[in-house]
Amino acid sequence: MENVVLPQYFKLLGYDLKPEFLDKYLKMPSLKRLQNICYFCGMDYASKEIYQFKEKVTRYDHSLTVALLTWHYTKDKKATLAGLFHDIATPCFSHVIDYMNKDYENQESTEEYTEAILQKDAYLKECLKQDNIAIEEVINFKKYSIVDNDRPKLCADRLDGVILTGLYWIKNITIEEIEKVIKDIQIFINEEGKEEIGFTTKEMAELVLKTSEEIDVYCHSNEDNYMMELLASITREAIKNKIVSYEELYLLDEEELMKRLESSNHQNIKEKLTKFKTIKKEEIPIIKLDKVKPRKLNPLVNGIRRKEKG
Repeated sequence: MENVVLPQYFKLLGYDLKPEFLDKYLKMPSLKRLQNICYFCGMDYASKEIYQFKEKVTRYDHSLTVALLTWHYTKDKKATLAGLFHDIATPCFSHVIDYMNKDYENQESTEEYTEAILQKDAYLKECLKQDNIAIEEVINFKKYSIVDNDRPKLCADRLDGVILTGLYWIKNITIEEIEKVIKDIQIFINEEGKEEIGFTTKEMAELVLKTSEEIDVYCHSNEDNYMMELLASITREAIKNKIVSYEELYLLDEEELMKRLESSNHQNIKEKLTKFKTIKKEEIPIIKLDKVKPRKLNPLVNGIRRKEKG
């Protein structure tokens, strides 16, 4: 799938003018692996009756755009690198593995491998040495509130997630609107005394909120929950039958894993995989999952957060 819109988004974020120091980090094998980890949790392989992705978006793309957003607003090398590495531990099928781990609410069960992957990377350590940056300063991306922040606050990771999902899956935001959003954003000091990205106009805040709320409807839909849970069950059975190990989910890319699944002689896996790839909307049964991750947002507008009701 050729991606024709993503370069326009890259350009809005200043990719053509990106800092020179960033180039060498983009060559990291552990980061380049994410070029074959789909952003939409393996659903690029799912039934075209359910998902109509015309262009491929990857976790590598998301990692880069989070880094570019962070640099655009902070010019902070350490925060930018932390943003670049924040998804380095993404396994095959991304949040499907959180479903497999029954972590429906936080969807953070896979982040524990971040430090291990970065600490083992000799190439990364050499790059950091050249920039006089300690590895400890880029491992914990949660220490940079511009990169990652607790909901309902906004951050580069969350904003980019809204943009990529709205642009490629839900198709409820345009590249022209995204340009306006990026120009509208500033950094404010929030009520906790921490830096936080927010909006200068109510109009742009409401646009992002509307986009996010519509995404939330899709991400809590029965069909999406069913498809995520189905792929989780396929992966669980593949691990049980030693087709793949849990650790390999963090080392292989999705093309390699799909080849293993497709070549499996395990009847139940073959049947479920066929269903995953061909099921029609009207065939999806009603399922119930407790506490699927809420995507609530309440961003700052001119440094002020709207008071929530109740």
